[in-house]
Amino acid sequence: MGCDGGTIPKRHELVKGPKKVEKIDKNAELVARWYYCTLSQEKLKRPIVTCELGRLYNKDAVIEFLLDKSPDKPHADSAAHIKSIKNVIELNLTDNPAWKGDKGNTKGDTYDEQRAQFICPVVGLEVNGKHRFCVLRNCGCVFSERALKEIKTDICHKCGASFKDDDVILLNGDKDEIEKLRKKMEKSIFTSHSSAKRTKDQSSNWVTHTAYYF
Repeated sequence: MGCDGGTIPKRHELVKGPKKVEKIDKNAELVARWYYCTLSQEKLKRPIVTCELGRLYNKDAVIEFLLDKSPDKPHADSAAHIKSIKNVIELNLTDNPAWKGDKGNTKGDTYDEQRAQFICPVVGLEVNGKHRFCVLRNCGCVFSERALKEIKTDICHKCGASFKDDDVILLNGDKDEIEKLRKKMEKSIFTSHSSAKRTKDQSSNWVTHTAYYF
């Protein structure tokens, strides 16, 4: 066997190239995003909230973070933009009748066989990372992007609250989509601060003018 005259070794058997870089398991990455809190890395459980960037957190993890913003806390950078509990939206999720709790979902190699705990209330798609989902800022109701595109309306399908296109936040988007949401968030903060400053200036001018007349 091998180099004893009986066989001729091939070039790829003699020349070893660089080791292939292992690719990130996309399936595992989806599970991490949709099944675990971005901040605490614990399993997502109600009440679940999202930020303006569409990341998912357990509400109690956000509250703990706001009470103790130590920079050395694990994953603190993922919530650095959250300054107040008002900066997150509590999700109004729809339960999946086919979900059987954690039974059968304990093996780490069976992600594709898991049934998601939540679904889209309109088209029934599961919230498992295979489909794109959005939340409405005003009411917190969660729908698949497909449902929002197929049934055009400015009224929430679940609770009846009105909303605009700007009120729709994509959950767990890719890097480019998160960057767009970040710019939108920063613009909103700037506009809010500018509006507050104008109101303060107007109030100050009113007081000054009133004092002058009296």
